[in-house]
Amino acid sequence: MDNNTLITKPHYPILDGLRGVAAIIVVTFHLTEPLGTGHLDIIVNHGYLAVDFFFLLSGFVIGYAYDDRWHKMTIGGFFKRRIERLQPLVILGMTLGAIGFYFTDSTLWPLIHTVPFWKMLLVLLIGYTILPVPLSLDIRGWQEMHPLNSVGWSLFFEYIANILYAVWIRKFSKTTLSVLVFVSAAALAHLAITNGDVSGGWTLNVEQVRVGITRTIYPFFAGLLLSRISKPTSIRHAFLWCSVLVAVVLYMPRIGGANHLWMNGIYESVCIIFIFPLIVYLGASGEVHSQMERRICRFLGDISYPLYLVHYPLVYFYVAWISNHKGVTLVQAWPYALVILIVAIILAYISLIWYDEPVRKWLRKKLG
Repeated sequence: MDNNTLITKPHYPILDGLRGVAAIIVVTFHLTEPLGTGHLDIIVNHGYLAVDFFFLLSGFVIGYAYDDRWHKMTIGGFFKRRIERLQPLVILGMTLGAIGFYFTDSTLWPLIHTVPFWKMLLVLLIGYTILPVPLSLDIRGWQEMHPLNSVGWSLFFEYIANILYAVWIRKFSKTTLSVLVFVSAAALAHLAITNGDVSGGWTLNVEQVRVGITRTIYPFFAGLLLSRISKPTSIRHAFLWCSVLVAVVLYMPRIGGANHLWMNGIYESVCIIFIFPLIVYLGASGEVHSQMERRICRFLGDISYPLYLVHYPLVYFYVAWISNHKGVTLVQAWPYALVILIVAIILAYISLIWYDEPVRKWLRKKLG
């Protein structure tokens, strides 16, 4: 999830706004997830596809911002910029997860109170690096790469994509990159159709790492290819229509049910391989026609990454409450969920203004 572009280039405010729309939908997905009996009946059933949308946005923006800079930029300089952009909020999100860890003891995680402080601290320090923790350090019991802030798994794969881009794939011609994108699209479709969905990637084992890599490679490098071949036109009301399209895709109920898992896999394949690139193209082609629309896009873009990184430590409390009150319905839960959503947005904005921006400014001076 990156909106770091060159100052001298035209900006894409609509893409920033769409990133914020998707981030808010991710929060609603995580707030409705514990109310389902399984992955087939979650109310915001395809909310997890926002991660795949983020990957595609990142690939597009990375290509747009950096493809023409390598004649005067080193790989080290590139990674300094990526660390400055991504890492401060990774550290904040892990810290918030650590602060709340022992307070989320519940019937869902009965062993939290038995975890020694040194072990939690070790998981925190590893989390600061965004490297995944082994299953032997699964202190919550959900088999997460990052038990203090579950969403850290996608940042781990984002870094892998950035490394592949900087070290190797940035040198690809359009033809070679197209071949990579085609092959990775086939791999993603195979994963989705055989499994019924692409959900996964947050556990450090062979199967889940394969899911994470498959979910990352196609959208990230499809975004990169799109940045190289697309010629944006002029589209009116693009932010509105693209936002509606993102919401429709992510709020779509599960398709096919347990007896026809492949149907949902086809739906997700079509969304990631075709619809998401279309949305990014339309968003890049769109025009902002009012100051109000520009402010909305800027606000949503500004809070998108902080919201993604700070919301899940709050969700842990919400999930613990639901697990301790068996039989909670949507009608009973929605006021609490709404409070969590509002608090998460406020916390994201505070984190941006009082922490992320000052720390990034300091890092830019230190890293040169």
